[in-house]
Amino acid sequence: MDKFIINGGKKLSGSIDVPCAKNAYLAILAACMLSSGTIVLNKCPQFRDVELMLQILTKLGCKIEKIEDKVIIDCSNATGYEIPQKLASKVRSSIFLLGAIVGKLKKAKVAYPGGCDIGNRPIDLHLKGLRTLNVKIDEKHGFIMCDGSNLKGQTVHLDYPSVGATENIMLCAIFAKGTTQIFNAAKEPEIVDLQNFVVSMGAKVYGAGTSTITIVGVDKLHDTEYTPISDRIIAGTYMIAGATTGCNIEINNVNIEDIYSLITKFNNSSCKISLSNGKIKMLSDKRLKTFGSVETLPYPGFPTDLQPQVMVLQAISKGTCVIVENLFETRFKHVAELVKMGADITVRNRMAIVNGVDKLFGAEVQSYDLRGGAALTIAGLCAYGYTTVNNVEHIDRGYYKLEEAFSSLGADIKRIKDV
Repeated sequence: MDKFIINGGKKLSGSIDVPCAKNAYLAILAACMLSSGTIVLNKCPQFRDVELMLQILTKLGCKIEKIEDKVIIDCSNATGYEIPQKLASKVRSSIFLLGAIVGKLKKAKVAYPGGCDIGNRPIDLHLKGLRTLNVKIDEKHGFIMCDGSNLKGQTVHLDYPSVGATENIMLCAIFAKGTTQIFNAAKEPEIVDLQNFVVSMGAKVYGAGTSTITIVGVDKLHDTEYTPISDRIIAGTYMIAGATTGCNIEINNVNIEDIYSLITKFNNSSCKISLSNGKIKMLSDKRLKTFGSVETLPYPGFPTDLQPQVMVLQAISKGTCVIVENLFETRFKHVAELVKMGADITVRNRMAIVNGVDKLFGAEVQSYDLRGGAALTIAGLCAYGYTTVNNVEHIDRGYYKLEEAFSSLGADIKRIKDV
């Protein structure tokens, strides 16, 4: 269990690039299972979750080769239909493979997925959608067993715009006979990217980014080369870290429209931001004004994956901010750790009232999940004195060597390996 040791109070400056999006890459890797050709994916991010997904594909019979930052995937002869329980328990996105495996092999056996403990994330919407496509599903002994021999295009109405359910149904429907329509579909940029990827292989998918997605079944997908979108959550994390510490930074390779819900929060906050050609320039040299309120919502609303990080910024901003977490009921585990560092935060059910303080102080804190761990790292960057962030393996799931990224901007942060 590695840890970060951070000597806070260093102003960030310089330029940094944003890698490809973890959540886009994971869904696209699942979609590779459908191809009968060779897939070349560029700019493969070295996140732990991506490595685990590649391991799962290998277990299913896909041939995988890495050349520098490219990953070459051949799933044409993949016949495995069971995802090993040990791997499924480590990465929640393994569930995305369910639809792809059923679509290609007409059967699947998948263990219930793992991932961060941030509250209930039931997969009932996934299973309900697949059942609507005539997939027979049996749940027993911790496994989901699917029979897709009568797979057929249908109309699916999601009770909630779930990203995972939308992607799973999309992938399963690509080889279904007839036409499938998903109503109340999630609109996240990663879903648009998944559509663009499968279309590049010959799929007929339309409407991603809107509430209605249409899939016309095809018989086969061919090879392609593709570069997934950049990671809007990492871009937002860099922005918040800069604003929290004081900064003069340039963030490159950003899909600006994808994080506009964060950018607009900085209006009237005393932080100067300029946007141009995939770049964000930030200048912050004094304590910011509070955002007033932040409420997490499905895209294009404020992303839940930036809620913990933005809470740190509000903890040292002037005034009071009310943060409402609508998506995950236990995504406030970082609050107790921030209070150790001097933050004034009160939690009432899914609402956190954050009264800004002049400064945070270094302390030893625990990372309980991916984004909460990133938030505590940001808190350490701006705190007075030394901060130790434990259990950084959670952070590694969605950030590659975060300590090196912040060090490149002038932060005093080191990784210590526990033995």
